[in-house]
Amino acid sequence: MKETQHLMDHNNDTMLADGFESAIIGLDTSSETFRVIYDREKMINILIDRDEMSIEDAVEYLEYNVWNAYVGNGTPIYAYAGGQEQVLELMSQL
Repeated sequence: MKETQHLMDHNNDTMLADGFESAIIGLDTSSETFRVIYDREKMINILIDRDEMSIEDAVEYLEYNVWNAYVGNGTPIYAYAGGQEQVLELMSQL
């Protein structure tokens, strides 16, 4: 957590999704305001395990309350992590 506090001290607009620290997979530093990157699948699993939600309820909750919320330049990025095969599969579904 010391690293998280250091990041927040030096980049005040960077935001975290409370309770999903174990789903962090990266940091976008391409602009002045850094953005934390979360793995969507890990976030779903956190809600299933921690809050005993069904997969459908977890996805609905995250879509409505987290993933579609814009809270400024430091809004986190919610990504599907995976290799080339998984990314191409997701792209084919769009």
